[in-house]
Order: sequence, then C-alpha cells, then structure tokens
Amino acid sequence: MNLFEAQAIATARLDLVPLRVDHAEEMAGVLSDPALHAFIGGVPETPEALRTRYERLAGGCPDPGASWLNWVGLTGTVQATVTPGGPGHAAEIAWVVGTAWQGRGIATEAARGLVAWLDRQSVRTVLAHIHPEHRASEAVAAAAGLAVTDAWQDGERRWLRRSAAHGDGARANSGSQSGR
Repeated sequence: MNLFEAQAIATARLDLVPLRVDHAEEMAGVLSDPALHAFIGGVPETPEALRTRYERLAGGCPDPGASWLNWVGLTGTVQATVTPGGPGHAAEIAWVVGTAWQGRGIATEAARGLVAWLDRQSVRTVLAHIHPEHRASEAVAAAAGLAVTDAWQDGERRWLRRSAAHGDGARANSGSQSGR
C-alpha cells in the first residue's frame, strides 16, 4: 500500500504525468543518448527493458511504508521515493532530461514543480544524491531549494532541503530514486 499516489504536476512549460508502462517506448528514445548515463550509470535501455522497469515501478515499492512516485514529461522523468520521517515525510528525488533538451531550464522547472508538489503533500525533508562532478544537476538542486551537505552515499554528495514547517526552520538541499 502506497502512502502517496503520483498526481499530474503542471508548471509554466511542463505537464508531468504519472508514469505508465506504455510510456516506455517513447521514453526509450528520449533517454537513448549514452552520454546521458555518464553520471547516473548504466546504458540506454531498450523499450522492452524500460517497459520491464516501468512495470516494476508501477507495482509499487516493496516496503509498505514507502511510496515510489514517478512522472514523465515529453523530455524526461522526475521521481520521488517518499518515506515516513519525523514530522511530515521525507522524499528522495531525482530528475533526468534527455540530452536534446538539456540547457533549457527544463530540469530546474521540473524539480521545482516536484518539490512544490511534495510540500503540498506534507513532505518536510527533500534530499537528492548527486555525482560531485555533475555541475548541471548541482545547479538544478540549488534552484529547487536544496543545499549541499557533508554527507556522501555511494560516491555521491547529499543535497538537502527541510521546509520551514519542519520545526527548527532549518533549510538545506538534496534528491534521487532510480528504480533500477
């Protein structure tokens, strides 16, 4: 049972819709550039492999206390894994924009839209894990209100944001989920 369910997120230029298995073929094309995987690892997936992964994601997180939330847009994906975390909930977020659409502020707009949606869902802590050489993702995280921390996980730096409603008023930045 998921605590949360992905709902459509609209921003000024983007319509992020909850991921469906039938998005696999289109997204395989969007995410097909091998250069896209330089920091996130792996290789471009075939439509069949992506369909299998999307089926797993659509099946929900095996942890009954967590929710896997995934959205697609015409240019990429955003995702959040939401778990209980003190007052409110915590979410680890991630974003991927196809190389043909990078450099246009799309990842920033999508990440900001996702963080705003999470705020409305009583998520008080948002984090991301970003490769220390991935300057573009660091800029996206900062623009979405996350701040770099001293914590590391699997060779990536943690970025963190705590909403003012968190109790101590602290704010910092972070975010990621891959479903691989």
